[in-house]
Amino acid sequence: MTDAALPDTLLPDPSPRLNAAYRTIAARMAGLNFVNPAIEVEAVGFAPWESHWLGVMVTPWFINLMLLPRDPAGWTSLPQGKTLRYSFPAGDYDFISSRDETVGEYQMCSLISPALEIPDHAAAREVAELARAALLDPANAPVPPVPDSADETAGPLANLHERAEAPMSKRDFLRGRFLRGEPAE
Repeated sequence: MTDAALPDTLLPDPSPRLNAAYRTIAARMAGLNFVNPAIEVEAVGFAPWESHWLGVMVTPWFINLMLLPRDPAGWTSLPQGKTLRYSFPAGDYDFISSRDETVGEYQMCSLISPALEIPDHAAAREVAELARAALLDPANAPVPPVPDSADETAGPLANLHERAEAPMSKRDFLRGRFLRGEPAE
């Protein structure tokens, strides 16, 4: 479905508005010590995600994940500077709310700031594409925490730390009894 064919309730791809707003800002910021002149302004990979537009904003001074409303009914409006946590296949991430006259309301999650270590725009674009893809890949989800050592379902090594700190003889240590949880002689 093209933007021209979207129902009236859905908002169009925000990339043109983002590019315009940040190019204006970039012109004013040129020459500042935290601005990388090798990087251009570009809205990368904006596509629907849930009821939002999700993409990455590349500027000479940062690379940020960005969320903007696509379906206004599904957008959570926040006061500027407040955060909202979103669950993605790769885990939970906090986004900070902001507003701009050209862009409107948006939420962002910083990836790189300042972007001084990025050698050129092609590398910045690649970082943006890879970050967006990684966010939506469940293989990048955090590993669940190891069960508490008191949890018997954790297996034979669950209480290793406690057994290693318990008093033991040299013989028990050398025979590795504390590893197997065998009683001391």
